[in-house]
Amino acid sequence: MDSIVELIGLLDNNDIKDFGRFLKKKNKRNDVKNIKLLEILKTDDINGLKKLYASSKNKDAYHALRKRLHDSLLLFISNKTFERDNSEAHEALRLLIVGRFLLENDLMKLGFKCLQRAEQKALLLEQFSLLNEILQVRLQYAYLESSPDLAPLIDRLISNQHKIQQEARFQIAYALLRVELQDIHLKGKIVDLNKLVMDTIGRYDISLRELLSFKSLYQLLYIANEYAMIHQNYALVGSFLVTSHEFITKQKANAPHHLYYYLHILYYLANFNLRNGLFQESLAYLEQLMADCAPGTVLRTQFHLRYYLLKALNYHYMGEGAKALDLLRVGTQQSTLKSNDTDIADLQLCLVMFLAQSQDKLALAELRKMIRTDAWYERKMGMLWTIRKSLLEILIHIQFGDIDLAFSRVKSFKRRYKKYLETVREGRVVNFLRLVEKYLQDPAVIKNKTFITAIDTMAIDLENQDLFVLAFIAWLKSLITSESPYQAMLHLVDRSVNKKDQ
Repeated sequence: MDSIVELIGLLDNNDIKDFGRFLKKKNKRNDVKNIKLLEILKTDDINGLKKLYASSKNKDAYHALRKRLHDSLLLFISNKTFERDNSEAHEALRLLIVGRFLLENDLMKLGFKCLQRAEQKALLLEQFSLLNEILQVRLQYAYLESSPDLAPLIDRLISNQHKIQQEARFQIAYALLRVELQDIHLKGKIVDLNKLVMDTIGRYDISLRELLSFKSLYQLLYIANEYAMIHQNYALVGSFLVTSHEFITKQKANAPHHLYYYLHILYYLANFNLRNGLFQESLAYLEQLMADCAPGTVLRTQFHLRYYLLKALNYHYMGEGAKALDLLRVGTQQSTLKSNDTDIADLQLCLVMFLAQSQDKLALAELRKMIRTDAWYERKMGMLWTIRKSLLEILIHIQFGDIDLAFSRVKSFKRRYKKYLETVREGRVVNFLRLVEKYLQDPAVIKNKTFITAIDTMAIDLENQDLFVLAFIAWLKSLITSESPYQAMLHLVDRSVNKKDQ
């Protein structure tokens, strides 16, 4: 997309009017065409664009105009962002700048007061780099105080520099892990993730206990979530539930100062509890998330659809299928053109799954709405998500009697994913598909003892206790028990959750 159009897309109508006034004030001549170009790009007026510089000789002039408009947009957006950013981090930075200015002009009392307030804010916000600069300025002008006490100031600076080094090492490790996870998730890269995490933490001598903050906890939970998702086993991250709950309980008073990270932590904890069968705990975190998300804010918009998705999933697995379906439909209806593509795709796939498990033919209609290619879904949603979608599609075609199409989808699935699944040692999916194929070839196999035993073994296997995995096994189980896939899933989930509680 055109970079100028992308920048204009960040502005609302009032911003665009302000930008027009900004350009008028900036223009020194009346014949400048930047405002006309803005109008043309805003309305996507191709004919107007052609008329702006009719002659081919004026191409250089047109590109120069675009460059000036692009630079003006960046300057305007940066000014607007700084004006609107009322965050405490910016307030601490302003206090530092003002404090230093006052000290440079011999207003010692006011200057030191500003620096003291800036230090308190930076410490509260865990802004270690900013705190380092504040402390250095305080040291630089300490001689102006009547009786300076340098020792505690020096101790605070040295202690803070240790935190900066720890945070830097953690950020290096986090960056390395994020890159690897991106390649695993979206490109199917083969990595021993457990070894990678431990080696990375060990290589940079990271003390997670010493470094635990809102930001680092959020980053740890992100890595833990990706790790559990790749392994389809959220029991692996169960230890994070206690540690994270204790941290946010103790730090509740400071949460408003770290709202972005705090809300993401609540979301991850809601997801972890859901996937571990702790539904009431998950719902409690979701309600806390919405209560702490101010209406009309960017963060509220960011979590809005995810809230409906996780809440619907909780009620679905608790046995309140109708309520879950209503929640999911409300979430889907509230999506807009500006909604995140991945959130919309999650809602769509979940709706297809709910309907299919209840043997509702509307599942086919909803499935047809998912018009993106597998390549797009792999790129945006990840390999495992796309594999799950493809398997669900096969089951739906079998369920509603389109056997030929189901056979075709099985063949294309094996052609596209079998080698990948074998390479990443994901035998569960390969074994599941093999049983599906046996049923496709001979539906009477559901009475075969070997077939029944294979399904029962799969259902009780420890590595298959994830809720999403059980949902697929339940489809095979329902063929034997003659119940709906949803009823079969609830039985498997109840058994799995009760077993964990024992």
